Amino acid sequence: MTIKTIFLDRDGVINKEKNYLYKKDDFDFIDGVFDACQYLSKLNYKIIIITNQSGIGRGYYTKSDFQNINDWMIEQFRSNKINILDTFYCPHSPEDNCQCRKPKPGMLFQAQKKYTIDMGNSWLIGDKEDDIIAANRSGVFNTILVRSGHKTDESKSQAKYILNSISESIKIISS
Repeated sequence: MTIKTIFLDRDGVINKEKNYLYKKDDFDFIDGVFDACQYLSKLNYKIIIITNQSGIGRGYYTKSDFQNINDWMIEQFRSNKINILDTFYCPHSPEDNCQCRKPKPGMLFQAQKKYTIDMGNSWLIGDKEDDIIAANRSGVFNTILVRSGHKTDESKSQAKYILNSISESIKIISS
């Protein structure tokens, strides 16, 4: 049996964008993220986080540092009655030319294989065009680009929708 999923980028979607975030003291949740995720969970979507973490590959922080902040973040979701099914992350720098770093779809394919995801009925919410490209390359065409301050030519975006925040996704996504 397949499941439908909401794929969430982390930085800029779940939390406010900060360069190479790895300390929970610097982690600042986006307003409305918990309400939006509660709504999406009630629609029977499973939530999976997919995130590039090039700070690991660049030596700014370790995989253990990332895991610690990820575990803390997951616990914050749990305390708000939201289950995060899994987190997939790419620890590589852009120069590594790996298959998992967005805009390549490797993390989405890993998730699909692990959880038998119906990509055609799933969504991705990201804050960079690389997120949208990775989604489309994996067969996820229901995409939302949220404005987080990154320079994006919205007229050329491949995103299905462009919104100000994840909190607005409840106006778009339905069962």
